This record gives sequence, structure tokens and C-alpha cells, in this order.
Amino acid sequence: MDAREARRVPEPLTWEEAAATPLTFIVVYDMLIAQGRLSAGQWLLVTAVSSGVGVAALQTGKVLGARVIGTSGSAEKLARLEKLGLDVGIRTRAGDFHDAVMKATDGKGVSLVVNNVGGSVFGECVRSLAFEGRLAIVGHLDRVLSATLDIEVLHRKRRRAAGRPQIHGVGRAGRQDRRPRLSGLAAALTSDPATLARCARGRFCSRAGRQLWPELRPDAGRSHA
Repeated sequence: MDAREARRVPEPLTWEEAAATPLTFIVVYDMLIAQGRLSAGQWLLVTAVSSGVGVAALQTGKVLGARVIGTSGSAEKLARLEKLGLDVGIRTRAGDFHDAVMKATDGKGVSLVVNNVGGSVFGECVRSLAFEGRLAIVGHLDRVLSATLDIEVLHRKRRRAAGRPQIHGVGRAGRQDRRPRLSGLAAALTSDPATLARCARGRFCSRAGRQLWPELRPDAGRSHA
């Protein structure tokens, strides 16, 4: 481990919680905040929402005030994630969720997609984007590493307004190439309590965030449902 990647453990966290945070929440911070620019009231779609990064994206999205749609092949997992604030669960492992997404968003699409699945749902993710939507590609659980990009879909979205979707990948750069960025993200998460507060909820926030950040307390008047 490079010394630049080491950070002091925030006092309220256990060793286990502190060790788990970089594994998922630095990636999620990159996707939702640094590049995704997700804000309150926007829609977030997370494919394979029951995965580790998927659950972290759900938790962080809710803390940011977003509404979250998630896909999973397990109805049981979707039901359990409702307790973490999942607004709309779509039971599927295939690229067939566009219609359900558009129905949930009143035909507008989502502001940000986190694609944990891979190439088999890439086209459906693009189709589900709203105007100026962003697509973060972080995983390939399906082992499909290539996909066709429908240029006409991008043109149609551009014709609705003057803009275009944005697509970015996360987490697959060479270690030397990504080390400065990872160090910067880790520093942002651990040095500023207000930033760290945005990157977790549930047990993490009950142990740490609610001690440090009053806006996350039950009596703060803010709903994450």
C-alpha cells in the first residue's frame, strides 16, 4: 500500500466500518458526486442494486436527496432494500427495464445511471437517461465487455434540448494512473466531515454521521424516504 493512500480513521467508526468505507464509498463518491453531480430531487438508476457498490450508491443517493430506482433478479433483496430508501424496485437481470424507468419518472428518464452489470444492459441504460443524463460504468458482472452504442438514441435526446448524455467509466485505470485521483478522493472523504456524511447511511450514519452531522438526525426535518 502506498503511504499516500493511508488516511486517519474517523473517530466514531469501528475498524471494520473504516476498512469497508474505501472499498465502495470512494468509488461511489467518484460516480455520484465528483463526476455524476447528483443532486436532490434527481432520479438515480442503479443496476444490480443489491451488489456492494449498488447498496452504497443507494445509500449515498438517498443522503443526497435523490430518488432511486434499482434492478435486481431477487424480489427478496429488493424488498429488503426498501428499508434503505429504495423508491422503485425492478425485478430483472436483463436489459428490459427502460419502460419501467420511464413510467416511474413520468417519461423523463433518470439523471444518472450506475451500471454495475456490464455490456448486456448498456444500451438500456443509455435509453433510460434523461436530457443531460450521465452514465457511470463501474462493473461487468455479466462478463460482457463490449456493447453497441445507438447513435440515434443520442441524437433523439439532443433534439429534445441542446445537450447530450455524458458517459464515464470508474475504477479500471492502471494503479499508477489512478493513484493521485484515489488519494484525492480519499482525502475528500476523510478530511471533511460534511463530505464524508454524504457517502453513507443506515448503521454507518447512526454510529458516525448522526454524531457529526446534525442534518442526518431524525429530528432534522429531512426525509430520505
